[in-house]
Amino acid sequence: MAKKEKKPADKKARAEATPQEENAVSKKDWLSKKIYNKELEKLQIELVKLQAWIQHKGLKVVVIFEGRDAAGKGGTIKRITESLNPRNCRVVALGKPTEREKTQWYFQRYIEHLPAAGEMVILDRSWYNRAGVEKVMGFCTDEEYLEFMQSCPKFEQMIIRSGILLIKYWFSVSPDEQERRFQDRFKKITKHWKLSPMDIESRQRWVEYSKAKDEMFAYTDIKQAPWYVVNADDKRRARLNCIHHLLSMIPYEDVIPKVRELPPRQSAGSYVRPPIYEQTFVPDVY
Repeated sequence: MAKKEKKPADKKARAEATPQEENAVSKKDWLSKKIYNKELEKLQIELVKLQAWIQHKGLKVVVIFEGRDAAGKGGTIKRITESLNPRNCRVVALGKPTEREKTQWYFQRYIEHLPAAGEMVILDRSWYNRAGVEKVMGFCTDEEYLEFMQSCPKFEQMIIRSGILLIKYWFSVSPDEQERRFQDRFKKITKHWKLSPMDIESRQRWVEYSKAKDEMFAYTDIKQAPWYVVNADDKRRARLNCIHHLLSMIPYEDVIPKVRELPPRQSAGSYVRPPIYEQTFVPDVY
C-alpha cells in the first residue's frame, strides 16, 4: 500500500501546494451533526438579534455569495435566512439576463435589488458572473470582461460610500469533494435541479475557472471590500464559520423587545363557528 503523502508543513510548502491539498478535508474529520446543530441554534439566535439591530439602526447590508458550483453557498444561505424575517432579509438569485437587460449597463439590473434602510440583501451569485461563468464560457467579449474588471472596484467603492455595508464570501471546495456532490445530485431526483448544464460543463473546466477566480481576486480583492474565503469541503464547518464571521462583521446589540407575558385570548362571546361539513378539508392521507 502506498504511503499517504504528508501535508505541507511550512509556509513555503503550503504556498506550493495544489488546490486539492489546500482544501481537502478527510470525511472522518467532518464536524459531527450533534455539535453542528447545537452551535447552529446559537448562531441563528444571534442572527435574529443582528436583524433586529439592522432594522433598529437603519443599516443597509449586502452579502455576496460566490464560489465553485456545489461549494455549499445555497445551504449556508438557507441556514442564515431560515430564522429571519423575509420582509427585511431578501435573497436575490437572478437568472440569465433578458434581451433588454443585455443592452443595459452591466450593473444596472443589480442596482434595483440593493437594500433600503433596515434591510439585508443576500446575493446568491452576483455581478461577479461576468468574471466567472461568462468569462470561462465565452458569454461576454474580452472587451466586456476587461471593462468589468476595471469598473467593478469603482462600482463597489461607490455603493460603499453611499452607506451600504458590502461583505463578499468565496466558497472554496476541492475537486474530489465537488465531484462527490455532483454524483449525489445526479443520483437523487430531488437534487436534479441543482445540476445545471453549466454545472456539468464546469467539471471539465476546473483549471479555467481557477484561473478566472485568481484574476478576479487580483482586481477585486480591495481594501474597502475584501474577499473572505470559506473552506467548504466540510459543509457543516463552512456554514458555522461563515455565519460566525458574518456576525463579527457588524457590531450589534440585543434590541429585541422583551415580551413579558401573552395577553389573554378574546372570549368567544356570542360567536358560533360555522359547521365543519360546510368547509373543504385536505384529506388525511398520513
